[in-house]
Amino acid sequence: MTNQRRKTAPLARIGAMVSAAAAAGTAAEVLRRYRRDLRRARTRIASSQIAQTALGPIEYSSAGEGPPVLVVHGAGGGFDQGLDLGRALAPKGFRVIAVSRFGYLRTPLPSDASAESQADAHAALLDALGIRSAAVLGGSAGAPSSVQLALRHPDRVDALILGVPALYLFRRGREASLRTPTGVRFLFDTALRSDFLFWASLRLAHRTLIRTILGTPPEVVDGASPAEQARVEEMLEHILPVTERRLGLINDAAVTTHLERYPVERLEIPTLVIGTADDLYGTYDAARFTSERVPNARFLSFPTGGHLWVGHHEKVTSAIAAFLAEAMGRQPSAPSPAVTEVLSSTC
Repeated sequence: MTNQRRKTAPLARIGAMVSAAAAAGTAAEVLRRYRRDLRRARTRIASSQIAQTALGPIEYSSAGEGPPVLVVHGAGGGFDQGLDLGRALAPKGFRVIAVSRFGYLRTPLPSDASAESQADAHAALLDALGIRSAAVLGGSAGAPSSVQLALRHPDRVDALILGVPALYLFRRGREASLRTPTGVRFLFDTALRSDFLFWASLRLAHRTLIRTILGTPPEVVDGASPAEQARVEEMLEHILPVTERRLGLINDAAVTTHLERYPVERLEIPTLVIGTADDLYGTYDAARFTSERVPNARFLSFPTGGHLWVGHHEKVTSAIAAFLAEAMGRQPSAPSPAVTEVLSSTC
């Protein structure tokens, strides 16, 4: 393909997408639905608060009462994705504090947006909220700053949960630690630049978004329960408005493309790592690699479920709640092996 063709092909695909959206109804009706859905999305994200910290303003929201759990969202998220991830913990007696990381929604992107700097910002948020220490739940691209928080501020982290973590893994041939599902780059350069194009993609390229953006085989979602399918839909819908997450997405791409090996052997806190073997981002190997190096870490894994552990959400949240109750309650427990692995087709 010539260079000119390479440049115009994405534009042609965007044009086809918009034309298909218009063909589904009148252009005016499509525009009306888009504006309605975007208005709802903006209303939904207006419920957050801003903490004025020593390192600048940080957006957050909280739910529940009890021992604090700082939830650190993944790529494409914000405090709202964090609440989605941690909402099941609030009724179980925990105070869920969901943060918007650098460049997401109303948390600005500083000149130094490294995982280390983000970890310091997490600690600053705890300071601003008057919280001495908390458990930390870091999902996907939220894992690097979660680990760095535990390494740089060990007295602030009571327990650490890493879900499908975007962390370092040695691969032969200088392969990147993470994999990029086919089509992600195209979407990053098109639909993830525009609220309208992303909204249209949700309706016209639904399965493609599940495979690429959510890193989950669509057939896994097809076979899931209605509740799990609804959770997947919510995850996709809650990426809107994508333009207010764009800077965070760009920064996450930079951080996760050049992941460094952290000295996780120094972690002395209770740690739970969760992985799925068919995660299309390839985080399973990194999850196992990390769990084998953190002293006495527990590894909860599943053969299927993709990046969202589809089909296992209730089991995962129950395991997290039980782990936190034990770790934060300092309840005695029987010694566990360095890696406790659950990997069977009956999970």
